[in-house]
Amino acid sequence: MSEAESLKTRLTREIALTGPMTVADYVTRCLHDPRGGYYASRPALGEGGDFITAPLISQMFGELIGLWAVETWNRLGALERFRLVEVGPGDGTLMSDALRAARLVPGFLEACDLILIEPSGPLRDLQAKALAGADLSPRWVRDLTRIETDAPVILIANEVLDCLPARQFVRTDGGWAERRIGVTDDNDLIFGLTAISGGFEKPDFDIEPGGVFEISDQQTIFGRDLALLMKAASGAALLIDYGRARPEAGDTLQALRRHQKVDPLESPGEADLTQWADFPRVLEAAVRAGADVTGCLGQGDFLRRLGIEARAERLKTGRPDAAPVIDRQLNRLTAEDQMGSLFKAAAIFSPRSLIVPGWEQ
Repeated sequence: MSEAESLKTRLTREIALTGPMTVADYVTRCLHDPRGGYYASRPALGEGGDFITAPLISQMFGELIGLWAVETWNRLGALERFRLVEVGPGDGTLMSDALRAARLVPGFLEACDLILIEPSGPLRDLQAKALAGADLSPRWVRDLTRIETDAPVILIANEVLDCLPARQFVRTDGGWAERRIGVTDDNDLIFGLTAISGGFEKPDFDIEPGGVFEISDQQTIFGRDLALLMKAASGAALLIDYGRARPEAGDTLQALRRHQKVDPLESPGEADLTQWADFPRVLEAAVRAGADVTGCLGQGDFLRRLGIEARAERLKTGRPDAAPVIDRQLNRLTAEDQMGSLFKAAAIFSPRSLIVPGWEQ
């Protein structure tokens, strides 16, 4: 019996014994179950894997994030000591590119303590390999609470929120119900509706019958914890993800395998499961915890403000033969019909006087 089959067997048995499982709990188990979870056992990134992220599309993305960190460091006073943190570093490509760009700025790397937050063993191995020749040696911690607050923090979280799942609530003709996962007589997993048992606050906007409203406690807690870290240490946290910039309805649960959408209930642990980042709730939680926040920018606008078009031109000057590829990469990262609009950027920061790079206007 394979690990994926073992996970499905365990999930169906557990649901049969304890009752239908929330969507959030199901996604967490599918991603992080120690024996069969996707990230715990078989993460596959890149063109040859299940999904691709911005750092793997072009070196320009990681380089600009590195320069964003450098400029944030400058605006904090060119600190003699600070912590550069990446949450969910993937295969290490973003940080590798960021450090290469930051190398050009005197003093930055010498002042930097590099910390990576990664629960996945296979991904930690990839990150260690990617950063083996870097100017800095990282250390790994399991969560935000393990980061010391005796020095300012500059933090990067690219495509992290979409891995923090949400419960789903459905507007029915008779009121609200929760969407949960149950088991059929043939031991297949199936979506169904159950009575609401807590943890639900009705949306303050209209949703038609059949509409889905998502609430992610994990994303809200992440926003709160980032704010507490920024308040205690000072600094800025950059969030980049695909998701919503305003409260709205929608079923955003999806499973990706070999870059194709598949049934999220079909093979637990064999596909990457995600849900949209809920930027309004994340930023609201950060404000409640005492930090300041920026508004949301589309990824395309954010990268253009950081200078991605000029960077693309310099790359094409050095490699005229690669100009068509560079243009395609630029388009994929910034175009409205690619990643430029659906993907968004926002920052959580302290002190209030800090002007976060990219939000000067």
